[in-house]
Amino acid sequence: MNFEPWQWALAVAGALLAGFSKTGVSGLGMLSVVIFAQILPAKQATGIVLPLLCFGDLIAVASYRQHAQWRHLWRLFPYTAAGVVIGFFAMDRIDERQARVLTGGIVLTLVVLHLVRRRVHGHEAEHGAWFPPTIGVLAGFTTLVANAAGPLMAVYLLAMRLPKMEYVGTAAVFFMLINLFKVPFMVNLGLINGASFTANLWLAPAVFAGALVGRRILPKINQKVFENLALGLSAVAGLRLLF
Repeated sequence: MNFEPWQWALAVAGALLAGFSKTGVSGLGMLSVVIFAQILPAKQATGIVLPLLCFGDLIAVASYRQHAQWRHLWRLFPYTAAGVVIGFFAMDRIDERQARVLTGGIVLTLVVLHLVRRRVHGHEAEHGAWFPPTIGVLAGFTTLVANAAGPLMAVYLLAMRLPKMEYVGTAAVFFMLINLFKVPFMVNLGLINGASFTANLWLAPAVFAGALVGRRILPKINQKVFENLALGLSAVAGLRLLF
């Protein structure tokens, strides 16, 4: 891709954030998506971001896989796969603005729902049987159309009341599997191609550097601060997509 120097600078910043979000504060991943959307049209941006996220996923899983809570993942996988397929068929039927507004609206609705339930019922609030299937389908759909499942997973994992390390380990395995599952769909749509993947290879060192920084910082973050950061960044991401 023929980026201008300022575009390469933004791309490196986006790659650093993509890596950091995988091993540090997951909510920052949406900022990476937003940065690439300033360089490229939104749909093309999803194609260049996905392999970068996959690079970060490999480091995150290698670092935190022992903390993954598989019982939460098995609840989501079938529904998330269904959501990816729905998103694949929707990509040619919705424009970029519609994809952003839809994703932003979904994220903000779930953040508000989580906050209301936490305020009314406290941190012990339980969600009904509808919650994992709903999150799974919405996460699969939004991750294909906008690489924006991070805020949805933040709401889900916070609702499960996972400690910080289990949160990150569970998210790491989930996103590695779902991002790899998405690759053939994105190739079929022409959003991952030779030119975009060449740019990915140039940006890979920045992803790895960001991931290594995240590994060093995460153990120092307080659990309460971590939860509030994850939820707050999810809300900001939803607003950014919506407006």
